[in-house]
Amino acid sequence: MNPQVKPHLDLEYWRRLTDDTGIFQHAKFAVPDRSRGYTTDDNARALVAAVMWYRREPTPECLSLIYTYLAFVYHAQNDDGSFKNFMDYDRHFIEAVGSEDSFGRALWAVGYTLSERSLPKHLRYTASVMLSRSLIYAHGLRSPRAKGYALIGLSQAALSTEWPPVAGMATKRDVEAAVDALGNALVTQYQSYRQSPWHWFEDSLTYGNAVLPWSLFKASEVLGRSDWTEIARESLAFLAGLTLSPEGYFKPIGCHGWMVRGGTAALYDEQPIEAAEMLMAFQAAYQSLGNEQDHDSMETCYQWYLGRNSQALSLIDPDSFGCFDGIERNGLNLNQGAESILSYVIAHLAMADE
Repeated sequence: MNPQVKPHLDLEYWRRLTDDTGIFQHAKFAVPDRSRGYTTDDNARALVAAVMWYRREPTPECLSLIYTYLAFVYHAQNDDGSFKNFMDYDRHFIEAVGSEDSFGRALWAVGYTLSERSLPKHLRYTASVMLSRSLIYAHGLRSPRAKGYALIGLSQAALSTEWPPVAGMATKRDVEAAVDALGNALVTQYQSYRQSPWHWFEDSLTYGNAVLPWSLFKASEVLGRSDWTEIARESLAFLAGLTLSPEGYFKPIGCHGWMVRGGTAALYDEQPIEAAEMLMAFQAAYQSLGNEQDHDSMETCYQWYLGRNSQALSLIDPDSFGCFDGIERNGLNLNQGAESILSYVIAHLAMADE
């Protein structure tokens, strides 16, 4: 396939995974698995994807999805700003508080929604209320990936040129202070683990690695921190050196073993979320630094879905238009869960913006 040609984005499978509560977490092949219920994680991703789609095509159908996903995330938030994550099919949350990473992803979605000026104002006002509730909890985060996702959402909000005038809500200065605190925490962690040639935030590379440099590119844009931009650039280059293969395709670190300092990267499973978030990190780098190589690397990550990968297999099901759950040693994982299709949609819409 010509790398400049993007296939038509068929959203029917995404819509099929969604009911009036939210998007289902899992599927058996291409059939929604109701027994596994819903998560705030996936509804936050779905909210981001729907807002991206609405910015390009402001249709009533898309707006209806945004209402569904924002209502789910709003319902998931606790009074202290934290979020519940897992909900069963009977619409009961099965935990009092979700993981820090699910909190970070929820805040990413909330900040992204708040920043999109094309949305009806009452949606943005609701996002403003949720973000304001979240700030104190965000300051206590320990997980680096939670800090990363939260930073992206807060940075999107801080960069918004039209701040919702909701009485009693957080101000732009409050959000910038949270960006400063979380950004400094990630930078401190990076400096404590970085030792050439290991330019990373931890002693291991696991899931969602790209969110860390991606978040520092966004935070540095808010605060004008060129030193943070340099850390983002250096850490992304390190990650790219491990995941952009000599053959010219993206090869994420496998989830069956990951990679520890001094070791080798696990080969499989390769998961769709990794290609999308690496693409977004390269997009942030390109927007910050203007290097054409970063734009080319975005394309490389996108083409992973379409067959330019270690198994030369397309992740897009030609029958359902869903996205398979990953690449295993012996081929594809043929299930098509929410995280997979949303990763592909986000990657596709990000490429369409370039």
